[in-house]
Amino acid sequence: MNEITLDVNGTPHKVAVEDTTLLLDALRRRVGVTSAREGCGVGACGACTVLAEGRSVSSCLAVAVRYDGTPLTTADGLPEDDPVVSSFVDSDAMQCGYCIPGFVLMTKELLSENPSPNDEEVSDHLEGNICRCATYPEIIKAVRLAAKRSAT
Repeated sequence: MNEITLDVNGTPHKVAVEDTTLLLDALRRRVGVTSAREGCGVGACGACTVLAEGRSVSSCLAVAVRYDGTPLTTADGLPEDDPVVSSFVDSDAMQCGYCIPGFVLMTKELLSENPSPNDEEVSDHLEGNICRCATYPEIIKAVRLAAKRSAT
């Protein structure tokens, strides 16, 4: 067992993990994060997305020991008045909500790199996320609104 510190949403958590413990499992079972979710288990759906130093990571593929001390952001750590979060709510971009934390974090990553993306750039950046309820038009609308709100 390894004792590591997962810095989740600005709060350090000392956890014991094996070399093979996935970041998703450490976050959910040892830290109590509920927004990172297992969808596919192979990094293809985006439900398990977290940000590590602002970059998206499929936590279902990443081993936890690699992120010892790395600042991690989950959707749980975002305030309700965050421009991206509020834009998803105001755009009715969620039905069941299972995929939304991943979409929100991928949107935050996109807007940090490109504050004014066009629809094609949005689609390209979010293509690794799957919404089984098919709210894609509303998600694109939410990203546009988040870009506008983040610019002001």
